Amino acid sequence: MSEPDRAAGPPGEFATALTALASAVTLLTIADGRDDVGVTVSAFCPVSMRPPLISVGLSDSGYPAEVLGRVSRFAVTVLSAGQRVLAGRFAASGRPSARLLLEDTPHRRGGFSGALIPDGALFALECEASSRIPAGDHLLVIADVRAVQILSASADPLIRFDGRYPALARP
Repeated sequence: MSEPDRAAGPPGEFATALTALASAVTLLTIADGRDDVGVTVSAFCPVSMRPPLISVGLSDSGYPAEVLGRVSRFAVTVLSAGQRVLAGRFAASGRPSARLLLEDTPHRRGGFSGALIPDGALFALECEASSRIPAGDHLLVIADVRAVQILSASADPLIRFDGRYPALARP
């Protein structure tokens, strides 16, 4: 069986199955010297505590993956439940510069990465890519966490589940 034929069921079934996996919604931002680039990413995963490592996966055909091919420093911001609109802006195709998408949102630049970090999120991790691995139609980036900013310890996280952003049920 050739490599592309080893999928379990039709690709649509795989995508449908993955909607049952709840995940934190994150914003990956990069300052590349020319402009600010950003994209909503739900394929985010802590990898190691010692050393602190994370991974992110993003479409290999998008501009953010192209930029991460040449720029090593970036930020991953874990969005709060009140930032649904922001997640949507950064997920839209043909989106403008991250700077323009954040112009009406209080934000800061990360001291290590120089990347834009919106206020009101749970936390931001400033990272340096250590590995870039082609993975199917995605680029998997493993990165060292160089700085942590706790932005709002009491906010609820923005979660993506079943193609939506459901409200969390609190006891």
